[in-house]
Amino acid sequence: MEEISLSCPFTIAGTEQHQIVSKTNREYRIFVSKPSEDPPPSGYPVIYLLDGNSIFGTVVEAVRIQSRRPEKTGVVPAVVVGIGYPTEVPFSSERFYDYTMAQADESLPLKPDGTAWPEQGGAREFLAFIEEELKPKIHRTYKTDPNKQTIFGHSLGGLFVLYTLFSNHASFQTYIAGSPSIHWNERSILEKEKTFINRLERDEIHANLLIGIGELEKEHKIFKIGEHAKKMSERLSTYKNQGLNVKFIQFEEEGHTSVLPPLINKSLRFSLQSHTESIGK
Repeated sequence: MEEISLSCPFTIAGTEQHQIVSKTNREYRIFVSKPSEDPPPSGYPVIYLLDGNSIFGTVVEAVRIQSRRPEKTGVVPAVVVGIGYPTEVPFSSERFYDYTMAQADESLPLKPDGTAWPEQGGAREFLAFIEEELKPKIHRTYKTDPNKQTIFGHSLGGLFVLYTLFSNHASFQTYIAGSPSIHWNERSILEKEKTFINRLERDEIHANLLIGIGELEKEHKIFKIGEHAKKMSERLSTYKNQGLNVKFIQFEEEGHTSVLPPLINKSLRFSLQSHTESIGK
């Protein structure tokens, strides 16, 4: 049998990696995918992904394949930006600091090995990094549309997506919160939600929010991930007339991790709905 020669690593066409050190001296690996198609006059839509090390490739391939026939799929060419860390593992422990508002609520147990969780509480400075450092760099380098921006996060990343919406709803036009870990900073995020709702009752906004969970997450009896997410979506759904478009999806037979591929597919259509009439198909 003829031996197979391995000459070079596989890379996804049209993608790049950049190392960025933030003003607060935190290091990030930024993954970027640019469409091969010419940009529209207003620029490409942009999808910013948290946990870029784990899902960047999945999202890029989904966009690349489906955007070939946007009139059928509801997915148009878009720039995809994965925010990751200088590691080869899917999830870096650095995410515990970047995606959280404070130490975990006292009701949370220790890690499975009995040790304490990593340092937490950096959500404010992480959002500042995205807004003040990363977004301007992406906009200068690629022709993007500042009015068509999406942020996607799952688990702790989903918690950060909610934090971003509640703290500065104008940061993005579309927010995707997959299986958000509301239980992690429950008191803090509910306070943020209350302040956000008070603002909604006074002023109209323009934002889209998709909260997605796996059906099997209802088995999380302690953390109640699915229950927390559904209740939050129900509370926020009452403000549609104030410009907040909320969609809640429970994916059948999917768990906390396996929900990612179907959530990604639904999120692409949801985030690009202004371009097509395919949302919900």
